[in-house]
Amino acid sequence: MKKILIPLADGFEEAEFIGIADVLKRASENVPDFEVIIASLDKNLLVKGANNISIQAETTLDKVDLNSLDGIALAGGFGGMNNLKNNPTIIKIIQDLHSKNKLVAAICASPIVLNHAGILSGDFTCYPGCENGLNGNRLNQAIVVNKNVITSAGPATAILFGLEIVRYLLGEEVYKALYEGLLIPLTK
Repeated sequence: MKKILIPLADGFEEAEFIGIADVLKRASENVPDFEVIIASLDKNLLVKGANNISIQAETTLDKVDLNSLDGIALAGGFGGMNNLKNNPTIIKIIQDLHSKNKLVAAICASPIVLNHAGILSGDFTCYPGCENGLNGNRLNQAIVVNKNVITSAGPATAILFGLEIVRYLLGEEVYKALYEGLLIPLTK
């Protein structure tokens, strides 16, 4: 069983969260031994995004078996990023996963969280301007895969980001099926 955590923090970027969560949940429907866990940082399951759209988490972070995780995917949004960055449990999860060469993924402003956790280095991408003060080299690309760290630029790249996470965790066959099913070829 593979498990990925998508933490839901107040101020998250809605388009990014939905893009990531939708793609990963679609994958979990086709891969029985893949679980996507959407957890709020605190006891409030209803979490308000950056654009005042609220999403209900499935559980709370304190109820997640952190040792069972194979990855974490962070949505952006400046407020959400700050709430993730200031949460010691999220920082520990990132550090633990990275030390075990497991997946750590962040989009938009959230590579700042990876930097705060001390694991950002080499090539990455993020929302333009968020790279200031970060370790590493920002590339102007939609997605950057750097070993076990996947980063993405922003809202318009969220579905591609989710697909890249699927490819990393579940392989090329599942990735291709979702890529075609989501009609990505029509966007070219």
